[in-house]
Amino acid sequence: MTELAVLVIGGGACGVMAALAARANGAEVLVLERDSVARGSTALSSGFVPAACTRVQREAGIDDSIELFAADIQAKANGQADPLLTGLLTREIANVIDWLGEAHQIPFEVLEGFLYPGHSRARMHAVPERTGEALLDRLWRAADRLDVTLMTNARVTRLLLDDAGLPKGAEFLRPDGSIERAFAANIVLACNGFGGNSEMMEEFIPEMAQALYFGHAGNQGDAIRWGRELDLQLADTAAYQGHGSVAHPHGILISWAIIMSGGIQLNNAARRFWNESEGYSEAALAVLAQDGGVAWNLYDERIHQAALQFPDYLRAMDAGAIKNATSLHELAELLKLDIVLLEAELEEIAAVTASDTVDRFGRRFESEQIMKAPFYAVRVTGALFHTQGGLAVDQAMRVKRRSGEVIANLFAAGGAARGVSGNTVSGYLSGNGLLAAMAGGFVAGREAATRHFRATAPDRRST
Repeated sequence: MTELAVLVIGGGACGVMAALAARANGAEVLVLERDSVARGSTALSSGFVPAACTRVQREAGIDDSIELFAADIQAKANGQADPLLTGLLTREIANVIDWLGEAHQIPFEVLEGFLYPGHSRARMHAVPERTGEALLDRLWRAADRLDVTLMTNARVTRLLLDDAGLPKGAEFLRPDGSIERAFAANIVLACNGFGGNSEMMEEFIPEMAQALYFGHAGNQGDAIRWGRELDLQLADTAAYQGHGSVAHPHGILISWAIIMSGGIQLNNAARRFWNESEGYSEAALAVLAQDGGVAWNLYDERIHQAALQFPDYLRAMDAGAIKNATSLHELAELLKLDIVLLEAELEEIAAVTASDTVDRFGRRFESEQIMKAPFYAVRVTGALFHTQGGLAVDQAMRVKRRSGEVIANLFAAGGAARGVSGNTVSGYLSGNGLLAAMAGGFVAGREAATRHFRATAPDRRST
């Protein structure tokens, strides 16, 4: 097979962004996707991408800065996020969002009305459908217009190496059992993390090894496996995005906007058990620690009406996951909760709000967040969404050996590479996954294309 300029392994948001960037810079690209349709973890997400200083954010009158965005990431990660990678991704994501809007007419909107945990400004960008699947569909339509070649049902089993031990291509398995090979001057690993690999979960994140996995089954840690074969450096392998608001047993994501708008979480003893405003990622552990590993999200009509904008919430309603009652007593009976304890929880919230103080967990409520009948509730559990650790990379998204040396023609981004969440579940700032996938994939594709043309025609400039 003829050698390609850029080979991308993985067809999720990271892979398609790498392909878009490489094609925009004039390189021939092949994307290998293990499934019959390119979906991955992106299609399972809400599709919300955090970015500061974009055109749509400025048009909405939101005063933000790259530095503030980076500071929010570091604050959530307790200063553990790699500063160079954090700076790179927060700078590049604004360019990515603007470029996708201007060059490919992808209509991003900024979600307003509430702030996701850890964000000091409204900076979540979403397509009108507000789903990860819709975002990915729009990205692949843009890739089709640039003649990106996508090969599905191509499960990469190993990287091919030259005589010097450097990557030169990939071997992949077809559905009929045949084995094929693709050769390329530059390779981008965009094959996500290891959430679907039980052995790696036991090794790196044992606390969630038995939890519900809400990510893509294809996330088998291939990048880590290949990295070990090449003696590459791993980083932040204990980091992950959890979520403490997955409707149970329905398996439908319930937006954390419900909580940030004034909702609370109760266990089966009708008691709150933590500061829900800390974040939905660490909520996974908080909920799983309760009796039966479940909790109730409790909220009112105001929040219910706002939640109707989210497609997943509508699905949960259709599935019968959302319970409602005209009074607190009726709700307590419906959920089999102690009404005295339930009333005490809401009375505490009302008292601390009236005195402008925080509750016993340190959470502050605004006056408009005091709940009023009718009430709504949904039973939820904690889940693992995706891992946030992987191969260590430099500012061109080139992977590093354990010695610190980079491999010039091997790039990694998204779940295949380390993220910017530090090394714990609590370090995950809302949207970090798609930030790393889209900005990191874009940089990897661009740099891979630039390297190709430098090698083949030193006087040629990338577009």
